[in-house]
Amino acid sequence: MSGVTVSPVAGFSPAQPPLPTPSPFSFSVASTRWSSRPPVQTASFLLRFLSLLFSFGSAFALVALPSTNSKLKKYPELLYCFTANILSVIYAAYQIFKNICDIAHRGICISDKASDYISFFFDQLAGYVLVSASSVAVPSIKQMEIGSSVWNASVASVCLSFASFIVYVLAAFLSGYKLCKRIMW
Repeated sequence: MSGVTVSPVAGFSPAQPPLPTPSPFSFSVASTRWSSRPPVQTASFLLRFLSLLFSFGSAFALVALPSTNSKLKKYPELLYCFTANILSVIYAAYQIFKNICDIAHRGICISDKASDYISFFFDQLAGYVLVSASSVAVPSIKQMEIGSSVWNASVASVCLSFASFIVYVLAAFLSGYKLCKRIMW
């Protein structure tokens, strides 16, 4: 050794402040629960809510009028449309419940892998059932008297059912993306 001593303070330059030590007690407004959710999960929740809203509106439009109950018996196509929308409401309510449980309990309700497979399969099934029910109900609407209250309710129901189908198509794309992301990585 040549007798040169190096002080630990000699390497510190005042231009660079030391790195802060992370603290578990620090609170950041930017990292709240809702904003820290992945955008895919937020979009999924929004799509589920829209499908619940449109399917419920479609089913409600068919049974809201007093004379509609006898028409549901006369036109089995409208009964099929009503049943398909009720099943869609039940599935959308389940998905919303699962998303709320995932947000509140951090995914304890069902595993993510099983959830991705279930969502992918049932989104496609619900979309198929809704579009087939809507397309089957159209010929029976053409047989009704135009402008009657039952005709108006049936047209509103088919339109809302088709809107619910569009939402399920988007949800199927989203669940397919999540499933492919899980398989590829």
